[in-house]
Amino acid sequence: MDTNETNGFQNEQEFAKALNGKKIKYLMPNLQDMILKLYGYVDFNSYIFCYVDHSKKKYDIVIRINQKIKRISIKKGVNNSVHTEGISYFIHFLIECGISRNVIIEYLYYQYGDETKNGTGSNRISSLEYQKKYENSIKMINEEFNKPEIMKKAIVRFVLQGTNSEIEIDGIIYGITNDFLFLSKKDVIDILMSKTDVHSNGIHFGHLYCQPKARNLNYNPKYEKDRFCVQIKWYSIFDDIIECLNNKCLKIQA
Repeated sequence: MDTNETNGFQNEQEFAKALNGKKIKYLMPNLQDMILKLYGYVDFNSYIFCYVDHSKKKYDIVIRINQKIKRISIKKGVNNSVHTEGISYFIHFLIECGISRNVIIEYLYYQYGDETKNGTGSNRISSLEYQKKYENSIKMINEEFNKPEIMKKAIVRFVLQGTNSEIEIDGIIYGITNDFLFLSKKDVIDILMSKTDVHSNGIHFGHLYCQPKARNLNYNPKYEKDRFCVQIKWYSIFDDIIECLNNKCLKIQA
């Protein structure tokens, strides 16, 4: 387990510890506020039961109050990776979404960056170099990836449900126990669906950026397998949450 995974796991444990076995009325105000957003009306004398889920699903902690269960994903830091899967599974997803054959082929060229569709080329180039050299190709891919009907499926697969579960998350925590922001599932969908017209030189589904887990330009055997994995990153998650919360405040004031 690398340092980021260890820190993330410790953070999940801290949230579970802060919630488990506590009466709602004794929680810190930020945690109380999150519980109210998740459950609506609650008896403040109710006990919370919470644990870390280790099954590699999209949710990291499970919260139960009076037999009603909520599942939460926890993020922190920058350059947040929200999803990783093998290239073959990703291509099957694109086919199921009705992405055109030409776009799928162009994506494969982007994935490997070595002028082949299967990663066997000898001349690998960086993402930045690829973006400069194949700007029209990337534009074509993004035009299909950012269609609303594709975006809805991408949000479910990459953020809400994943490929290891049939259950979607109920919200996202961003931060640590004494300093965090909370988004409901509806907030997540609204934010990401509002970003379908974003222009970028990178390949993306709205603000979810799509890339190989590693390009491995120096041919390090340790990272060679990562060339065959697709990674989805939500780089702007903090800014997007702040924008969402500000918009809510403005609506209330109006």
